Amino acid sequence: MIPGAPGTTTTMLPASEAAKIYQTNYVRNSRAIGVLWAIFTILFAIVNVVCFIQPYWIGDGMDTPQAGYFGLFHYCIGNGLSRDLTCQGSFTEFSTIPSGAFKAASFFIGMSMVLVITCIGCFALFFFCRTGTVYKICGWMQLAAGTCLILGCMIYPDGWDSDEVKRMCGEQTDKYTLGACSVRWAYILAIMGILDALILSFLAFVLGNRQDSLMSEELLGDSKRIVPPISQRAAITPYNIY
Repeated sequence: MIPGAPGTTTTMLPASEAAKIYQTNYVRNSRAIGVLWAIFTILFAIVNVVCFIQPYWIGDGMDTPQAGYFGLFHYCIGNGLSRDLTCQGSFTEFSTIPSGAFKAASFFIGMSMVLVITCIGCFALFFFCRTGTVYKICGWMQLAAGTCLILGCMIYPDGWDSDEVKRMCGEQTDKYTLGACSVRWAYILAIMGILDALILSFLAFVLGNRQDSLMSEELLGDSKRIVPPISQRAAITPYNIY
């Protein structure tokens, strides 16, 4: 140290103050991650609705006998005489869906959509219930929605051997063999939605466990502040009163 130079001293924060700062940053980071989780959950719901409604799961190609495209329940096929497409199929009328596999896939994708929308509705529970519990409820819903997406995407190709699909894609078309047709963007988006659902559910469980650990730390800190140390309790024994 140089004589005459001002002395440099380092001050250490008390353990209680450092714990408060750490806890504040911990809560702030958890809230920021929770907001991002909620935003991506809403985006996942939009993706799920689009995959369910849009009829662009498979479509025609360069060598297909007929032009057209297929969705989960709605499809359009040309007649070979003009460029006009004849569209059929409705989710409210299962008899118009051309394949039993398409019906099952429509059910599972629709169930996934309902679960995600219900998960968004559960956001209101943050005002009434424990945060960790709500995260875990939403996590289970997102996991179930991802499972339904997996089942729907796996079952859907089982219906490619239907007469309507063969009329558009050719006689070489069979179960899990698309012939001259190709997979369209809605099917790819549904597969990407599976990964999104699994990541969101994992993040929800992590946030829920963090909230539970934070609550336990707060309760432990309150109990330490309420219960006096042994030395202080000894000072108020009956023997010291007199």
